[in-house]
Amino acid sequence: MTQPPITLIGAGLVGALLAQQLAQRGFAVEVFEKRPDPRQTGSFVAGRSINLALAERGLQALRAAGLADEVLRHAVMMRGRMVHARDGDSGLQRYGVDDSEVIWSVSRGALNRLLLEAAEAAGVRFHFDQSLIAADFDRRRIRLADVAGAERSLAFHRLIGADGAGSAVRAAMNGHAPLGERIEPLGHGYKELEIPPAHELPAAVIKPGGGHDHFALEPHALHIWPRGGYMCIALPNTEGSFTVTLFLPNQTPPDATRHAQEATPSFAGLPDAATAAAFFREQFPGLLPLIPRFAEDYGSNPVGQLATLYLDRWHLDGRALLIGADGAGSALRAAMHAHAPLGERVEPLGHGYKELEIPVAGELPATAQQLNGGRDQYALEPHALHIWPRGGYMCIALPNIEGSFTVTLFLPGQGSAPSFATLPDARAAAALFNEQFPGLLPLIPRFDADWDNHPVGSLSTLYLDRWHVGGRALLVGDAAHAIVPFHGQG
Repeated sequence: MTQPPITLIGAGLVGALLAQQLAQRGFAVEVFEKRPDPRQTGSFVAGRSINLALAERGLQALRAAGLADEVLRHAVMMRGRMVHARDGDSGLQRYGVDDSEVIWSVSRGALNRLLLEAAEAAGVRFHFDQSLIAADFDRRRIRLADVAGAERSLAFHRLIGADGAGSAVRAAMNGHAPLGERIEPLGHGYKELEIPPAHELPAAVIKPGGGHDHFALEPHALHIWPRGGYMCIALPNTEGSFTVTLFLPNQTPPDATRHAQEATPSFAGLPDAATAAAFFREQFPGLLPLIPRFAEDYGSNPVGQLATLYLDRWHLDGRALLIGADGAGSALRAAMHAHAPLGERVEPLGHGYKELEIPVAGELPATAQQLNGGRDQYALEPHALHIWPRGGYMCIALPNIEGSFTVTLFLPGQGSAPSFATLPDARAAAALFNEQFPGLLPLIPRFDADWDNHPVGSLSTLYLDRWHVGGRALLVGDAAHAIVPFHGQG
């Protein structure tokens, strides 16, 4: 059976991977991309998410495309977060117990080029330097323009938009029939800088653990310099450099006090490389010497914006679709299932969870703090995932950067003892903690408020036999197959 042709807008990571998967299933796919072909130019858009952290979910998608092994050959393993304090101390917080539980730093440009090659090999036809400027959904025609401004009109059967947060397809669909679009700016932006390979730096500035395989820092970590309302991160690249990203508020609130304005830097307050370098000397003193081209990078690379996009609708019947994922509680999946059963099976695990909090050590009496606690404002040893196993149930605690811990109680939902059904209020729950977790309860001074205010979350596995409705709608991610998120998370 011949599959209907598909027109796809956007040849980035999602567009190229989707095009390859569709072509392998017999669809005739044409892709139009406004940028030039990165395989020809040999470059990627500077200052815009140069690399990314690849976790198990992304690897699973690449395995489906037969590309995981090739991608990992061009990636750098990151075993955990290397957290850098203002005083120069640093420590590694591992993601897992060994090197089977890691994430990977990969060049976005290199990954994009690899996906384009794989899609072309599967029969996808790409057209670069082609911007979507209009779409007539009633006549099923799109209008494109090249870099010289020359326009042409093409027919489409089904149109898929994979053209990112500034999607031209979304804008055209919204103009045809409102999608319920809402954009919430996060108030922060980001700017990318670069630490070059170690051989380009004086030996005196290379950090402990650096100088290994041409890296100026420990290569097998995602480096973080947390500073409250802002931070820097650095991800390793295969040739020995690091991509550094500064996350900072765009503006300081106009009604903030002078002290608050001084304590809350912003991109508006760092208009040029000189003021930014002064800021780095104060807040990231060990990082600035590793960025010899700081002035050039800061002056040339743009400030990227961060926002959350919401849509009530992702498609126009069978004519156009925006791909994305709306999670395990997918409203799109429910609508698709009502139209045509998807073979949905949800297997409850029988357990639920409730979150509590251990505050910073300064809010607790000294007698409540545990051995190795009270260090760096933590009431427990900070560089560990704490577990209190009790057979069929348990508590865990994960450290947060400001000194608190998030405690999660996993407990059967029903049953005689103990279960959430047998703990109807904070008093009954405190009695359980006194008996089963006696050393933990004194660390949670707001136990009653946390117990009463925080809901019991549910745990289950979701299976679907089908992830699409003909050519009209598609589910990806947790909307299509949700699992308990304990493995492969960065």
